Amino acid sequence: MDATTGGEADAFDGEARRWLEGALGASHGGDLADALANAPSAAVARHLRRLLAAIVRGDPTSDARLRTTLFAMPVILVAALEKGAQPVTLTGAIATAALAGALRDARAFGGCETFALSTSLVATTALDIAALPALLAKARMTEGAGEFVSAALDLRPAPFDAASAVERVHLRFVVGAVLTPPRVDPLRESNIGRWGIAFSQAMTKSMRAPGVSLLALPRPPEQLVNAVQTGRAAQREVSAQLFASNAIRKFRASYGEPTAIISAHRCAAADGGGELRLSLSSPFAAREAEGFRCPLYPYEAIQDVAAMLEALMRDCQVSDVRSMPGVHADIDPVTGAPLFFKDNGASPGAPIH
Repeated sequence: MDATTGGEADAFDGEARRWLEGALGASHGGDLADALANAPSAAVARHLRRLLAAIVRGDPTSDARLRTTLFAMPVILVAALEKGAQPVTLTGAIATAALAGALRDARAFGGCETFALSTSLVATTALDIAALPALLAKARMTEGAGEFVSAALDLRPAPFDAASAVERVHLRFVVGAVLTPPRVDPLRESNIGRWGIAFSQAMTKSMRAPGVSLLALPRPPEQLVNAVQTGRAAQREVSAQLFASNAIRKFRASYGEPTAIISAHRCAAADGGGELRLSLSSPFAAREAEGFRCPLYPYEAIQDVAAMLEALMRDCQVSDVRSMPGVHADIDPVTGAPLFFKDNGASPGAPIH
């Protein structure tokens, strides 16, 4: 990244690619995951992930053989209990016939119609960096029972709960494999407008449970490295939207327009060692405030995530949006609870929890 010439940069990238290729060929992905998690900066982590994604994708235009393309579709699931219903655990097992039909009817893979979907909704850990070597090793598709299947699709489902009437946002993935002709990239174009609604309806129907309100929001299929990043960002954005909608409605009904305060905090329990926090408060309600903890990942620029929160506040027509300078502690030393900031009538400063 600091190379002075293009040739020097290519040489360094070549060295990094060789190491990444070797790590992908290992029997487990521990070294690979450690390398990306402990990159010295977010910019380095992003660069390594881009190189890794390029290796996993390969060069479809130069491949002269039939191959298997492994992909994942992030699905945001918003679940809540209906009035009077008891808590329910949804297993994460899905029927794939209708899902595959929606994709096939829309020619979602650029005309490649020989594909298979896993019957399990899986969590991020099943696809993230540490899992890549094993998944790629099993990605070859074989013909059996009259259809193509892939050992990489034999995945354990990740259950999730509908525990209360408060909507909760879950991230899961539909994993698939498509048999790909030479010089074709089945993931090159996103045409979710042609299949997204039918896919969402089929998934919701497949997972329907008594007393549960469920909304499935799919994203386009991507190769695994990019799908994980897309899914995490989508889950965070939908969670922030739900928080903002409920909290702002509450403030406006009771106290008037809220003040939004965005602050950065160290947090040892977070994936990247820190997080952004968004608080909504009013000087007319000293004891009332709402807070949202916004995760950051090692490859993300904090400015980009802060910009997402600021744009959300603009969309919600919150005019008073403030940013606290500096990086703050995780815990309020007075209360022992996570530290947020609120509007004290002049400038942000009084901690809340």
